[in-house]
Amino acid sequence: MLTKLLLVDDEEFMRLMTVQSLIDMGYAVDTASDGLEAWEKLQGNIAGYDLVLMDKNMPRMDGIALLKCLKADQRLKDLPVVMLTSAGQPEDISEGLANGAYYYLTKPAPQQILQSIINNALTEARNRWELQGLLSQHKTNLSILCRAEFSFQTLKQAKDLALLLADASMDPLRTVSGYSELLINAVEHGNLGISYQEKSQLLKEGRWTEEVERRLSCSAYANLKVNVILDKSPSACVVTITDQGQGFDWQKYTGFDANRAFDLHGRGIAMSKVLSFDNLEYQGKGNCVVVTVKTPGYR
Repeated sequence: MLTKLLLVDDEEFMRLMTVQSLIDMGYAVDTASDGLEAWEKLQGNIAGYDLVLMDKNMPRMDGIALLKCLKADQRLKDLPVVMLTSAGQPEDISEGLANGAYYYLTKPAPQQILQSIINNALTEARNRWELQGLLSQHKTNLSILCRAEFSFQTLKQAKDLALLLADASMDPLRTVSGYSELLINAVEHGNLGISYQEKSQLLKEGRWTEEVERRLSCSAYANLKVNVILDKSPSACVVTITDQGQGFDWQKYTGFDANRAFDLHGRGIAMSKVLSFDNLEYQGKGNCVVVTVKTPGYR
């Protein structure tokens, strides 16, 4: 079955051009001329679309209003959204990212870049849905757990530990993607030393997983581990994640930066801070992050 996209744009010529590009890429495409028409189509077919590609400035309901509607609907809040718009000022970009658009492109976007962004957005969304699906199979009852320590090295172990921490935090659907993001960051950027620029290139070439596995097999990284401490009280779960890397300039990654809006990655920490945790704080040189999840009823 073809991946189906909903394209939302009030400019007919741009809509027709983009539709043809998307069809050439192998996607099935439906269209809407403004946010209100898009919202009606989404409400009428909740599971009908894999991604929404939308303009920002539109009549009746603009892109930001549509984003807010999507994020407020439990059935649609995880649907990936790419902003494709001529509103390319830093404040426009920051507003779109802060309201839940995971990717932002100015139009007209070159076909190769548009395809890379869409493919990456779909991959990220599938990873989140996979984690949430695994939660339903993860039956361990960790409500009585008060303190635990873990160490791990691989991406598979990071995913398994994310599921466990999410269970222990008593708010699994909300937190699992955030834990996964931070644990994977600790492996790739921390212990394995893959820089932001290197990851950008690896993602463009489709070699990120291959490079992570290659470095994990090298003797230089063989003994490096990520250490995790979980402390839980009746009111909150606090998790401390520490890698053995050199640290990084974490300050610019905890917020939505318009300068990185067009990259294939770089929003995970900011998204985790907003969506998954009640508090997220990096310490020292950046190789230690502490997150807090308040127990439901104490928020």
